[in-house]
Amino acid sequence: MHPAVKRRSFLKWFSASAMTLPFTAYGISRASYKYFDQDIYLFSKHLQWLDCKNAARTAKEIGFDGLDLTVRPKGHVLPENVERDLPKAINAIRKAGMKVEVITTAITGAEEQYTEAILKIASQLEIKSYRLGWLKYDAETSIDKQLENYRKRLATLAKMNEHYQIRGDYQNHAGTSVGSAVWDIWYLLKDIDPKWMGCRYDIRHAVAEGFKSGKVNLRLLKEHIQSLDIKDYTYVQENGQWTIQHTPLGKGAVDFEDYFKTLKELNISKPLTLHTEYELGGANKGKYELSIPAEQVISALTTDLNYLQKAMNKH
Repeated sequence: MHPAVKRRSFLKWFSASAMTLPFTAYGISRASYKYFDQDIYLFSKHLQWLDCKNAARTAKEIGFDGLDLTVRPKGHVLPENVERDLPKAINAIRKAGMKVEVITTAITGAEEQYTEAILKIASQLEIKSYRLGWLKYDAETSIDKQLENYRKRLATLAKMNEHYQIRGDYQNHAGTSVGSAVWDIWYLLKDIDPKWMGCRYDIRHAVAEGFKSGKVNLRLLKEHIQSLDIKDYTYVQENGQWTIQHTPLGKGAVDFEDYFKTLKELNISKPLTLHTEYELGGANKGKYELSIPAEQVISALTTDLNYLQKAMNKH
């Protein structure tokens, strides 16, 4: 296959072989450790070089339970086309035998242009939850005042969620955004019914910002955590500066065995979404075209899924 893999060329390859021969025929070992309760979704961002039908077929063949579908700018479904395209996407994924109960959006407020349309259509399609976009801090305004404004903003959005019977989840994220310090999220959500507004807990970002305080973070947010994002990272030095670099699972700083042990101790059993944010020919960035053979992407996803399932099953 040519190094610059186009969507069309992969679809031809996939249709001709992948559904009639197991991926092992291409040197790829299918994920096989399914002895646990939580569903594992694949973030559809990493398969945006495929349409929803073939993304679902690919994820199913690898061993995932479902897709966490991107419904946001530069995603599988664009917000401005949600009424037309989201039903088609959900139908295609479910026809492929995959679950699609969670989606990822850029929503940060009830007043935004496409928020109500997305929530209305998603609810009609029996989507259970959506991940919000990022809330940002303004350097010119006090942190406490901004948090209070964001708390009210999420409370208003939670009321819209309740109306449409769908939950929103805000994700912690390393860096300088709201929620980089998980105490932000606790403050924002502490007075909101977790049935309508919860937390998408990202262990990679939590460790990057808090390292050994991860168990305290989990205890703090226990009642609010409704879903989990899975990824790994390490620190590297570039030009004399330390920076974070994404890695395959088990190759970085996150102690997944201890993490799942702690989740079990706290009785946190929620759906997981696997991310592959490390360099992967554009799949890591949600590109519509790849710069590496598709088989390399599939192999990496399979390896990460196998590692995740093994780590979970030890507890």
